[in-house]
Amino acid sequence: MDMSSGLAAVSWLGVVAATVSAFVVGGGWYGPLFGAAWAAHWRFTDDDLGRRDMRTVFGGSLLLSLVAAFVLELFIGPEGTWSVGLAAGLAAGVGWVATMLGILALFEGRSLASWAIDAGYCVVTLGVMGAILGAL
Repeated sequence: MDMSSGLAAVSWLGVVAATVSAFVVGGGWYGPLFGAAWAAHWRFTDDDLGRRDMRTVFGGSLLLSLVAAFVLELFIGPEGTWSVGLAAGLAAGVGWVATMLGILALFEGRSLASWAIDAGYCVVTLGVMGAILGAL
């Protein structure tokens, strides 16, 4: 498959839905599930978190999630199914992202819990994204 036919086969609906899913998973992950533990590890106070420019945080997150969804869509391809997409997303999450975050955590002296919170978000998010992309 050449580049132009590969891009023509992109499911843009899938890419948009997968992008949105990153926000849904992130809202639960860094909210009620692990938000307090994440903030405590980084010693963030409510004031610290409130001072962030949310347009930059959410706008940047949206753009980066869109890129991740688009590239994952290219890896899965037009013949993918939800199960193939799920497997591809989990493989990317565990095999690439979590391992790279692990290397960074070792050099940064971060705790295992801190790594697990961030790596877990990436693995779950990429798995969900992959399933959506494979299904659509």
